[in-house]
Parts: sequence; C-alpha cells; structure tokens
Amino acid sequence: MEIKWKYKNQEHIFETREGDGVPYLSFKGLDDIGMVMNGFSTRLGGVSKGKFATMNFSYSRKDDPEDVLENFTRMAKALKVERDRMVVSYQTHTVNVRRVTTADEGKGVIRPRDYKDVDGLITDVPGLTLVTFYADCVPLYLVDPVHRAIGLSHSGWRGTVKKMGQVTLEAMKEAFTTKPEDVIAAIGPSICKDCFEVGEEVVREFEAVFDCKYHKELIRPNGRPGKYHLDLWKANQIILQEAGVQPERIHTTNICTMCNSDYLFSHRRVGEERGNLAAFLCIR
Repeated sequence: MEIKWKYKNQEHIFETREGDGVPYLSFKGLDDIGMVMNGFSTRLGGVSKGKFATMNFSYSRKDDPEDVLENFTRMAKALKVERDRMVVSYQTHTVNVRRVTTADEGKGVIRPRDYKDVDGLITDVPGLTLVTFYADCVPLYLVDPVHRAIGLSHSGWRGTVKKMGQVTLEAMKEAFTTKPEDVIAAIGPSICKDCFEVGEEVVREFEAVFDCKYHKELIRPNGRPGKYHLDLWKANQIILQEAGVQPERIHTTNICTMCNSDYLFSHRRVGEERGNLAAFLCIR
C-alpha cells in the first residue's frame, strides 16, 4: 500500500510501516531507543465506512462499534501489541494526566472508562499501550529510558497554551522520578503552521504565555484582517526545551494532517464529519 506523503521538509523522521495490510507511521528517533513501540495511524487499513473510512478509532462519533473494535484489533496486530491491554484517553482539551496501571487494561477499547477529562497518559508498566486521538491536534510522545517510563499526551492549541508537554513531564517526574534531560520526545503528525489559521483571541493567549522573543517564530499575519498563522510544532518544541528536554532529543514531525487529508483525518479540512486517528506508545 503506497502512500505519497507531502512532507514539510525532507528530513528522515518517520518510517512508513505496514503490518497485515495496516499502514502506520513510526518515529525513527523513538525506534532507535529499542525500548518502546510507537505508532501513528492513517485513514487506511480499517473496516469503517462512509465518512469514517476506513481506520477510525472513535466510539463517540456514531461509527459502528463493531467496526471500531475491529480497527483496534487490526492495529494491535500490526503493532504487535495486545489489544486488550490498550488504555484510551478521554480527551476534552484539558491538561489532566492519568497514571495508567494494570487495573486500567482495556479501558476505552473493550470496557468502559471510569475516568474523564484526561488528555495525557503515563505509565511504567511494560505491555500496556497508551492510546490518544487526533484530527489536527498535536501528539506528544515522551520516553524516559533511564526509569523505563513513558507519556503520551494530546495537545491542541488549548493544551499547548497551557503547556501540556511540561505538565506531562512534571507528572512523570512525580510518578517515576523522571528527569527531563533524560527524555526523548517526539511531536507527532498534526496541523502545520501554513494551514493553522487562528483569530486574535488565540494569538493574545499565546503572546501572554510565551516570551516575546518567540512571538515572530510562532505567529505571523496571513494577510486577512484579524487572522494569523500559528506554529504549534514550534510552540511545543519551546515548551519541551524550557521544561528541560535537550533540543537534540526532540523529534518534530514534518507531516501535516491537513496537507495529507487523503491519508489522515483533518478537522480543519472536513469538520466533524470524520473519524479519529490515534497515537500509540508501549514499553516493550
């Protein structure tokens, strides 16, 4: 199954892999650690139909639940992880982070979640696969090879302005004594600065939170009154670096969800009539 990505630059950041007919993206910088399995889904290789075609992971968008479960089954097989040990977030654009244990196995996949308002997940339990959802927002993958712990967080513009990356690192420090300087981080496929248009109210929030020296890098007028382009990739890089992650250990995507909407769901491209992509992270 050939995918012709529209890359923002030609850096060799991802491997496009396929398992049992299911294509997915994997960060080379995380693969090289040898400690984790990481993946990011595409729209291809599933069984969902119509506007959800074909690899949708959301039960809440009125897709057939049996199709969604089959999509989880297929992706688990492709990634060589256990479907029933996946643990799913409950995203509402918060910066709440949940520590996942064996008691959470299967929540959000084969049994109900007994939590809500959770946009970040952390664990140190091998074999548990953390799962978060996307359709333009930013996935943050965090790996601590020293204490063998991981974090996976959803960071849209609301999460980014509240510094979700820093909050997740702080949760990992409290739970696992993680040191940011040991962490390898990845900023996953999401909307690029050329596609992400925002209004003045969003710009004001970012200007209030980020040092003025970063404003020109993050925000630029797009020629329409009161409209700007915002660079969420760069914003999350800055957050992770200021939290203590070494710049050379941050791997930033070059794949935009909106530019690649043939292969990836994009809210900005099609609105609510769509499925959800998913990010996966697991300690081997």
